[in-house]
Amino acid sequence: MAYRKLGRDNKHRRSMLATMTKQVVMNESITTTDTRAKEVRKFVEKMITYGKKGDLVSRRKALAFLHNDTEVVNKVFNDLAKRYENREGGYTQILKVAERRGDNSLMVILRLVEENKPEEKKAKKETKKETKKEEKK
Repeated sequence: MAYRKLGRDNKHRRSMLATMTKQVVMNESITTTDTRAKEVRKFVEKMITYGKKGDLVSRRKALAFLHNDTEVVNKVFNDLAKRYENREGGYTQILKVAERRGDNSLMVILRLVEENKPEEKKAKKETKKETKKEEKK
């Protein structure tokens, strides 16, 4: 199958995934189980891709999935689309935390990747090179 059922019927699963997608967009990170995070990641990345397209059709698709929550859609289209305009996918990151007490389920943090500007990366590399040269002397 193309998706995980997560022990829910279709309507409950879609609603849960939409709600978790909203939470990731608004808070920029959530703590959840590993399987849910892997499933929510698909929808978060799809919403950011819609935001990068920026056309009316994409906005309507995002509104339809996110239960007409205009605040979330505006953040995707205005803030996140600009942040990730030079990035070709891979907007989310899954960090493993621990096992949950009780059912021993793997808990993870699903968060949006911080996009560093290319100038900052170059500056960091240059400073590392300079420190290495100084250490050799």
